[in-house]
Amino acid sequence: MRKPSQHKIATDGDTQVEDASGVKGASRRAFLGQLGSVAAASLAATGVGFESVVKADDRRGHESESGGEAGAEERASESYHFRVETAEAEHDIPIPFHASNGDEQLYKNRIGNYSKALPHNSIGEVNPAAYDGLLHACESGSPEDWDAVTLGGNVKLTDPQAGLAFDLEGTDSHQLFLQPAPTLASAQRAGEMVEDYWMALLRDVPFTTHNDSPINPLVKAACTELSKLSDFRGPKIGGKVTPATLFRGFTPGDLLGPQISQFFLKPINFGALPVTQRFQTYVPGVDYMTSQSSWLAVQNGEGPFAANQLDSQLRYLRNPRDLAAWVHVDVLHQAYFNACLYLIDNAAPLNPGNPYVNSLNQTGFGTFGSPYLKALVGEMAARALKCVWYQKWFVHRNLRPEEFGGLVHMTLSKQAHYPLHGDVLDSDAAARVYANTGSWFLPMAFPEGCPTHPSYGQGHGTVAGACATFVKAYFDDTALLANFGDGKIVQPSEDGLSLVPYTGADAGQLTVGGEMNKIAANVALGRDMAGVHWRSDYQESLLLGEAVAISVLRDQRKCYNEEFNGFTFHKFDGTLITV
Repeated sequence: MRKPSQHKIATDGDTQVEDASGVKGASRRAFLGQLGSVAAASLAATGVGFESVVKADDRRGHESESGGEAGAEERASESYHFRVETAEAEHDIPIPFHASNGDEQLYKNRIGNYSKALPHNSIGEVNPAAYDGLLHACESGSPEDWDAVTLGGNVKLTDPQAGLAFDLEGTDSHQLFLQPAPTLASAQRAGEMVEDYWMALLRDVPFTTHNDSPINPLVKAACTELSKLSDFRGPKIGGKVTPATLFRGFTPGDLLGPQISQFFLKPINFGALPVTQRFQTYVPGVDYMTSQSSWLAVQNGEGPFAANQLDSQLRYLRNPRDLAAWVHVDVLHQAYFNACLYLIDNAAPLNPGNPYVNSLNQTGFGTFGSPYLKALVGEMAARALKCVWYQKWFVHRNLRPEEFGGLVHMTLSKQAHYPLHGDVLDSDAAARVYANTGSWFLPMAFPEGCPTHPSYGQGHGTVAGACATFVKAYFDDTALLANFGDGKIVQPSEDGLSLVPYTGADAGQLTVGGEMNKIAANVALGRDMAGVHWRSDYQESLLLGEAVAISVLRDQRKCYNEEFNGFTFHKFDGTLITV
């Protein structure tokens, strides 16, 4: 049984990982390492054994001798060597030293790590033997060991073995790096929890009211507290969190225009089906898991759980609860696919590197055309998920905000004492949650709380990073939205029933790339607004997804017959790259 890559605690992300034998990556490639370099890389690329390769060679030889299609042997050989060269290039990418934040080793009761769906005691501390069984499965990678993990109820763990899957394109998931998550006792983690509390408190406040005058008192209180925290890493203006930066992303474009991306608001066509982007959301004021009994049942995985109460009226996404409802049931690459539909149907400018931009008598289709784009968005999502699932289960196993909320509640109710930073224990946000609910648990938007997989990295964020990167690469990401389509910049009305003009002075500055960055933030931070993720989950996972997309684009660049010199576009940090 193949084992996952080994990792150790370290502070240097550039250090190479070594297993017990001292051989880099031996736990992943022990078999391939016993073969010749060309054969090993070939098998890594094709996923078949020597016997299959020999049989394929024999078949090709017989086809050539019996008068098969001219050039078939040459084509097959060219394809084979191309795969080998690509596999060798990917194989030579250094395997990073995968470092967790050390909480799992520091806290023997595992309070710093994900344990949902395992059995817990009355204050939510995981059964030690059950957690040891989880660690054993992570170490062995064996399907049998995963099936032997002791659960606390009838809710199952979500696909840990996806983290051990291989792909035949792009950099292997174990060769991409994710920074260690904030530690349990850190000011950064406390700041993220305070933000999650404020997101829950403001779940029904429309984004458009953030800039109303006078400022909404809750919005003002949130900005004041987040600005004073020891270590809060959300966007700021002049060192302060303002209504214009509250709950927004870190990328270029996130602070321009309405909080909701235009690609979430504009009408699209799904083939012959016109779609107005009004969505089903949840009734206001209904949150979950605010009592100790309901919280504990969810931690133990004692389903089935209640269903959300649906709003009978379809609405444009206007507030945190609407975004939470959208990310609860979305088709994971849906937002970026819909953005593609809008951009294609409204003749958005293509990336100047597209070989068909200046072609005299050809247009793209299966390569560099609309079908190519739409299909690859989904492909990017699949690759991103496998990559981040390795980080979730086999490196970090980081706790969810709902679990941290339990630690806050147990500490402040004096049922236990946990080493949490004072920024969260003494926060105005936590006090307001207690005043509303009678507890310090994080009010959740979903009755079942978070999914049954660790928090870090974030699946939605990694998919957002990969898919948005590819869309930015395909189109001219500097193109102004005001220069194609109807040219109008809109935002939802406060009730979400209509779209109204956005009249801010920055309306003419919105670009394709900026709005793709923004829709990625809307989706990933929408998970925070539901209570199931942290800001660092979004930010670091977006960069991980970007790395996934760039590696796939790099591999694909060598596949085309067209004269293609690569796509040039802006990364999430604003730097220009050509792939």
